[in-house]
Amino acid sequence: MTNQRLSVALPAPIADYIAAENRHDAEAAARCFAEHAVVRDEGQTIEGRASIERWVRETGRKYGHTIEPVASSRKGDRIIVTNRLTGSFPGSPIDVWFIFGLDGGEIMTLEIRS
Repeated sequence: MTNQRLSVALPAPIADYIAAENRHDAEAAARCFAEHAVVRDEGQTIEGRASIERWVRETGRKYGHTIEPVASSRKGDRIIVTNRLTGSFPGSPIDVWFIFGLDGGEIMTLEIRS
């Protein structure tokens, strides 16, 4: 499923999610998440795959952003990916941290911190 070659080695669901985001494919990005996954971003909590798909679509429209992973580490059961986020927002590009929790082949949690 991953069409984009990433320079940072990432687990498949994370690499697929980032590639889908960069293609601006909200449906494919949402499929990387478990049905009852939770995303925390910009002070919001987004719950469930359908809501995550809307969130991906809305943030893509609002910011027109691309994500470039620059580093990855593991802390306990979390995978922390440092990304260069470029888009139509003040201060672009910025470095942000995506903190993922996985369950098998799906993303269960994602917290985005700047």
